[in-house]
Amino acid sequence: MTEPWQDSAPGVLRLPSGRLVRGRALRRPLPGGTRPTYAVHLLGKRPPEVPWESVWLRWPDFRLPSDRDAARAVLTDAWERAADERVEIACGGGRGRTGTALACLAVLDGIPAREAVDHVRRHYDRHAVETPWQRRYVRRFSA
Repeated sequence: MTEPWQDSAPGVLRLPSGRLVRGRALRRPLPGGTRPTYAVHLLGKRPPEVPWESVWLRWPDFRLPSDRDAARAVLTDAWERAADERVEIACGGGRGRTGTALACLAVLDGIPAREAVDHVRRHYDRHAVETPWQRRYVRRFSA
């Protein structure tokens, strides 16, 4: 097991199971301190390489993932890895796509889908999950 995220670090969301996941905006500089061991990049085009393991999930801005089956597999893998790795979920602005993905991780962690967006908005960013279709995607996402 790697050293976990600091619970109080910017962008870190604690899930009910105790898993810690960091959300962030790729347009902003990398925060100082501990680096992720695994990252999920939610972008419409291929992201630049990073010095840690990462996966790109094609997800255009203000939209939904291009391949929903791939999204479920990637998010499930990220949730599983968060048990003993520093997992980061990131998109351009760190709110819409990142918040949607974090809400899906919350569903996988046992939060009812109808409550997941509110949980992420309370504990990560009050503007997370920006569009009605992103909210609907979370509501339809099942564990």
